[in-house]
Amino acid sequence: MAETPSVLQAWESFYVIVGSTAGALTGLQFVVLTLVAESGKVRTRGESISAFGTPNVVHFCAALLVASILSAPWGGLAPVGIALAGLGALGVIYSIVVLRRAMRQRTYRPVLEDWIWHAALPMLAYAALVHAGVTLRGGSADTLYVVAAAVLLLVFIGIHNAWDTVMYVIMLEVEEGEAEPEPPAVTSRSRGRRRRRRAAAP
Repeated sequence: MAETPSVLQAWESFYVIVGSTAGALTGLQFVVLTLVAESGKVRTRGESISAFGTPNVVHFCAALLVASILSAPWGGLAPVGIALAGLGALGVIYSIVVLRRAMRQRTYRPVLEDWIWHAALPMLAYAALVHAGVTLRGGSADTLYVVAAAVLLLVFIGIHNAWDTVMYVIMLEVEEGEAEPEPPAVTSRSRGRRRRRRAAAP
């Protein structure tokens, strides 16, 4: 038991960086949703936001929560394992709910990359937390590397999905701008005709 605090303290700097990054990136997701709403190019619905927008905030918050759990002054690894296993189990359940929402919504048709980043990888990360939590209950400190990998994966998932959303909105705006017909060019001859008509008018 005496070695447990020192084991967790060895990861202190790592989770300070991850936790602060996750907190800052949560604000980034709000900016992304604001851009989507203000663009007017995407017809967002509740199910689409719940499937592709809200989960990113949840992933960032989960990474922040794991960083907080690992930074708490625990007296042993067993309570840490229980907390991580519970968080991971909730994450797996939530990932299944998100998958159902993505399949049910009709605003956007996901491709293979979307299924990987929005469904498969988050479920993998949360399942890894469940496994790490169960293993930590037995006192295996090496499992903390699995926890670190799962937390980083959640952060990278949120970054990728937020960036993907921004690029999707930008591409829609570019395609719409190219599709708009250009106004007819005003030549010097047409300007001369307009002047003659104004001069001839009573």
